[in-house]
Amino acid sequence: MKHRNLTLSTLGALSVSLLSATLSSPADAADVSAIELRRLFEPTPAELRQEQAGRVYIYEDLRDIDVERAMDQDFDRVENMMFIRTRKTDGTGKIERDQDTGEDIVEDDGC
Repeated sequence: MKHRNLTLSTLGALSVSLLSATLSSPADAADVSAIELRRLFEPTPAELRQEQAGRVYIYEDLRDIDVERAMDQDFDRVENMMFIRTRKTDGTGKIERDQDTGEDIVEDDGC
């Protein structure tokens, strides 16, 4: 595994991703999620160039089935992706919820 220093562009991507955790409404969070899914599956030529230059993009709160799809479809780009707080889904793709709290169940990466 290669180690990279955080660059300003990486920190910018981290800031965008962390923003989704502090947004004021579900609609705001849905907008960020849509942007992340677009970037994950339909990156622009500029975004691909940034990845090739070493940028790592942090994707937060995506569904596990979207992460699996990215791993299968875009394996050559995986080293430029980091997934945190991935939401677990059931067999239909619906996000699983904790029966006691009602909160989404997320994978704990230990970070």
